[in-house]
Amino acid sequence: MRVFVGGLLLVFGLQWLRKAILRASGHKALHDEAMVFESTLAAARRPGDQRRGLAVDWYAFTLSYKGVLLEGLEVAFIALTFGANQHNIPLAAAAAIAAALVVAVVGIAVRAPLSRVPENSMKFAVGVMLVAFGMFWGAEGAGAHWPLDDAALLVLVPAVALYALALVALFRRRTAIASPVNADAAITEEATHS
Repeated sequence: MRVFVGGLLLVFGLQWLRKAILRASGHKALHDEAMVFESTLAAARRPGDQRRGLAVDWYAFTLSYKGVLLEGLEVAFIALTFGANQHNIPLAAAAAIAAALVVAVVGIAVRAPLSRVPENSMKFAVGVMLVAFGMFWGAEGAGAHWPLDDAALLVLVPAVALYALALVALFRRRTAIASPVNADAAITEEATHS
């Protein structure tokens, strides 16, 4: 179970982290949640043949299904992994439900400050966390024993973050070197020195 969950976390985490690294290094446009929301809202309001099968509004159904499925699976896998580690899956399931309720209440209470958190930075951090947890659980499920047990995450998370930040710096540097603006500036500087 840990290998499976670790693998899934790695798959999701590496996708998030790859996009976050590309955004931070300037190789991909920054994600603008407000613009995405407006375009999604406009698409949802467009008239058309929305009924398919039992779903009255197919667009709304698929949008809701995707969000619930992905987020629900993520929470279920994490809760099951913690429960399996402690040999108490019912307690982990109850804790996951309680955590979901607490997060919903806190989210409603602090909605305004949360909307000011830079989305791209948050996605970078989530990608780092997913990759670190995926590596930890995948290796543990395959039989590896971490030197510090669960405290190894306190080393693994910063290590993944530092590696990702190093990639951002490397990609930014390569972009700056290959940029035509820098090439023109180098030619101008060379001409003034000649």
